[in-house]
Amino acid sequence: MTTYIPSITLPEGVFNSLPASLLLPIALGTAIGFSTKPATSHREALNLNQPPLRPSASVFPPVWTALYGIMGYAAHRAVNLGTSPFNFPETIAAARHGATLYTIQLGLNLAWMPLFYGLNQPVLATLDAAALLGINGYLAWLWGTKVDALSGWLLAPYVAWLGFATYLSFGTGYLNNWDLSRRGAVEGKKKL
Repeated sequence: MTTYIPSITLPEGVFNSLPASLLLPIALGTAIGFSTKPATSHREALNLNQPPLRPSASVFPPVWTALYGIMGYAAHRAVNLGTSPFNFPETIAAARHGATLYTIQLGLNLAWMPLFYGLNQPVLATLDAAALLGINGYLAWLWGTKVDALSGWLLAPYVAWLGFATYLSFGTGYLNNWDLSRRGAVEGKKKL
């Protein structure tokens, strides 16, 4: 089990406020999306070789917005319910451990787009996605079994999507010879 690290964990006030818990990941995700993916890189990304089952680019914004909202609600619920002074110390500790994990995973989540699209680093982006998958699988289990079952289940769609996102990240990197620059994408298409 991880430990609660207050210095790297979002303030408890964020978790205790439902609007803050919901809006923080949505706002940060939206800001990263707009700042990392300008129109020119979006067009170039569409020219990359894509793995099978990749949905249309228009699917990603609404799916991520919904997932950010659901994960924010799960975090609010788990930390708010879990840190109640009427709980056992083990439940409070698990809720706080989860708050630290949640904060770490949020940072990793926000790093994926700059790694993949901004820096053209598909290997690092895929490792980031795989780490997200592992952390959130553990977080769903931790909150679901030690704090609040519904909080754990609320993370299930996010964990499933992260599995799919890891596949897409790996597949796109692999099919483009791990080079997402315009030159690398053109060379990747010539080899296929």
